[in-house]
Amino acid sequence: MAHSKFKIQNSKSPKAYAAAGVDVDLGNRVKRGLQAQVKVTHGPEVLGKIGGFGGLFRANFKGMKEPVLVSSVDGVGTKLKIAFAMNRHDTVGQDLVNHCVNDIAVVGARPLFFLDYIGAERLEPAVFAQLIKGFVKAGKQAGCALIGGETAQLPGMYQRGEYDLAGTIVGVVDRAKALDGSRIKIGDVIVGLPSNGLHTNGYTLARRVLFEQMGHGLDARLPGVGRPLGEELLRVHRNYQPLLAKLPHGLIKGLAHITGGGLIDNLPRILPKTVDAVIDTKSWKVPAIFQHIGDGGKIDHAEMYQVFNMGIGMALVVSAADRARALQLTRGRVIGRIEEGRGVVRLSE
Repeated sequence: MAHSKFKIQNSKSPKAYAAAGVDVDLGNRVKRGLQAQVKVTHGPEVLGKIGGFGGLFRANFKGMKEPVLVSSVDGVGTKLKIAFAMNRHDTVGQDLVNHCVNDIAVVGARPLFFLDYIGAERLEPAVFAQLIKGFVKAGKQAGCALIGGETAQLPGMYQRGEYDLAGTIVGVVDRAKALDGSRIKIGDVIVGLPSNGLHTNGYTLARRVLFEQMGHGLDARLPGVGRPLGEELLRVHRNYQPLLAKLPHGLIKGLAHITGGGLIDNLPRILPKTVDAVIDTKSWKVPAIFQHIGDGGKIDHAEMYQVFNMGIGMALVVSAADRARALQLTRGRVIGRIEEGRGVVRLSE
C-alpha cells in the first residue's frame, strides 16, 4: 500500500505559510465574533451570515415604480497614514462607509448594503477590531447593511503595521426620482453644506505641507484649529444622506459630493454643457486648517479649491424660487449661482 508523501504537521511546528508571512490561523482568530458585530446593521433583507462566498440580500423595492440599483467603490487614501501614526483606526472605518454613502446619495439613492476590503502586511487583531467598529457604527447610522468583505495578508506589498481599505456600496433609487443635473438652468443657486474638515481627500499634500515643510507634530496646536493636529486630520467624513433624504422631491436639481478635485472638478460632473457654476469664495468662512495648508505650502488659490473641499462637503443646486426653503431645511448657505457658460466652475471673490 502506497503512503502519501505529505505528513501530518506537528501542531507545535510553525506552518510554512505563516513562516512565509501569511498566518491563516491568525486571520481566522481575528475574524471570530465578526457575525455578532455586524449583525446590528442587518435587517430582514440580509440572508445567510458573514463568512460565506457571497453576501445575500433579499431586495424589497415596495413603493418604487422603477427601482434602479446604484453602485460605487472608493477608498480612504493617504488619510490612513494619519491613522497609522495616531494608532487610531475606527474613524477611517467610518470615513470609508460615509464616503461611499455620499457618492450614491448624489443621484438620490439610499444605501442597501456595503462590502469592505482590508489588505495588510499582517492582520493585527486590535487594528482589525477598530476598523470593524468604525464600519459598524457608520453602517448602522446610515441604515446600510454590512454583508461581507475580504481581508488579505500581503507581506511584501505593505509595510509592517500598515494596511489599505476599499469599500463597495449598492443602493437604490426610483428612476423617476433620480438626480442627474439635467434640470439645472441659468439663475439657479448653489447651496453648500459644511464639511467636517478635510474628509478623505488631499492628505498627500496636507501631510507634506504640515509635517514636512512646516515641521508640525501630531500634537501641534494651530491657531484657529480647535483640537490637536492629529485629531483634526482624523475628523470623520460627514454623511449627508440622512439630511438629503428628508428634502421634498423636486427641490434639488443636482448634487455634487465635494471629494478629490474639490469644487472645481466635482460640480462640472452634474452641469449641463451650456452653463457654468460661479462660486463666491467669500460667501463662507474657510476653516483654519485649510488656511494653514494654503499659506504654509504657498499653494495657488485656485489649486486649493481643486484639491480640498475648503469647508464645503456637499453642493446642492436649487431654483432661485426655492432658495429660502432649501436654506431653512438644510441650514446650508448660498455659495454661488448658475450662469451661462460651457459646463465649468469659475471662482469669484
